[in-house]
Amino acid sequence: MGCLKYVGKKMIKKFYKIVAVVLIVACPLIPQLANAESLRQVMVKAYNNSGLLEQNRALLRVADEDVAVAASFLRGVLGWSASIERNKVQALNSSSVRQETDTASTEASVGLTASITLYDGGQNRFAVAAAKEAVLSTRQKLVSVEQMVLFTTVQAFMEVRRERKYVALRKNNVRVIQEELKAAKDRFEVGEVTKTDVALAEARLAASVSSLASAKGSLAQAEEVYKQTIGDPAGSLSEPGKLPQLPSSSLATKKASVQNHPDIISIQHDIKQAEFNMKRAGGAFKPSVKLSTLLGYTEQEADDFQRSGSISLSASGPIYSGGRTPALLRKARAQRDAQRSGLHLTRLKLEQEAGSAFALLQMAKAGRKASEEQISASRVAFEGVREEAKVGARTTLDVLNAEQELLDAQAGLISAEADEFIAAYRVLVQVGKLTIDHLNLPVQRYDPLEYYNLVESAPTSMSNRGKKLDQILKAISK
Repeated sequence: MGCLKYVGKKMIKKFYKIVAVVLIVACPLIPQLANAESLRQVMVKAYNNSGLLEQNRALLRVADEDVAVAASFLRGVLGWSASIERNKVQALNSSSVRQETDTASTEASVGLTASITLYDGGQNRFAVAAAKEAVLSTRQKLVSVEQMVLFTTVQAFMEVRRERKYVALRKNNVRVIQEELKAAKDRFEVGEVTKTDVALAEARLAASVSSLASAKGSLAQAEEVYKQTIGDPAGSLSEPGKLPQLPSSSLATKKASVQNHPDIISIQHDIKQAEFNMKRAGGAFKPSVKLSTLLGYTEQEADDFQRSGSISLSASGPIYSGGRTPALLRKARAQRDAQRSGLHLTRLKLEQEAGSAFALLQMAKAGRKASEEQISASRVAFEGVREEAKVGARTTLDVLNAEQELLDAQAGLISAEADEFIAAYRVLVQVGKLTIDHLNLPVQRYDPLEYYNLVESAPTSMSNRGKKLDQILKAISK
């Protein structure tokens, strides 16, 4: 009974020591966990700080302005002209009575011209339609960029977490091997092991220190990529949370990809744009009709003036252009055919990428499950080998090998967990749902319709819309 009581007190004291160690380790981490950034918060920050998104938004505004430029050709053109002319003439009469004359005159004129194309074979109308399709295509390209920004954010987030766990694991490994080395030296002093066992432990410690240095270098690289991607240095990062909802099969992933991916929608609009450009090129074979008018006023010296005005209706059409017009039509037709072929290639590419992404996800899930089982078995084996080594049933090398197997299993789980999250979000990219709308991220949203609605009618700089556009562009430039 006394022995049992002694053992019980000893176990209680050991328990309290363990609790104390846990509290000492955990307490400094509590503020860090409270201030840790989630994956969702990091994605918001990356989206708001992305220069790549700003660049592609500017390219979208370029496409918007092309609609305004095309629409302007459907309207009349009003212009003015003014001139002033000073004439001076010196003459010498060669008759019998030689006489020199010197005359000067000033003439000023101002004119106002206006013209409008009444018919051009539909060229301007098709140009507007093609420009609108280009806008729709560019919007989808912007969505692709948005997905890329968010996916690289997920990668940077998970890589930093992966490398930090690697560093922590390597540090712990160094501590464990240091303990094994100390135990080997103690046993060598009493003659239980040989110098070889000590040398093996020393060699394994040196390798562990080297691996720790390598892990720290990889972490530094991952943090640099994180800073470039997010715009801020990596702070404390929390657990990434649950995996997003994804299609249940490879076939469903491929189907969703060819239906919803922005690349496939973009090239569909490119095809429509090419078709309108082909019709526009065909309009060049048709005649054009233009209405124009001219008002003029000329004033001379001695209060002499002259007013003039004219209005004309003209028609013109091609007869021979050196082969330029049919060449442009053939070029437009070839571009349409190229876009159609591009649609087929894009569909095949997306199906392949979607299938690969789903396969990588399944592989990562299987790897994580296998690593969890491997860790459980390796931990039992390591603890058993270490206890057997204390009674001389195992060598130091056996202990080191068992510890290395446990380390490899733990590293495998760290990698598998990171790979699983990255693979899941890669699938989300393939089905076209890694967007701020689908994720419902609280970001500074960019509305492409706001700018387009202002420029679609090609407003002048003096109109209310034109003034509002100037204000928007000034805000953007800041």
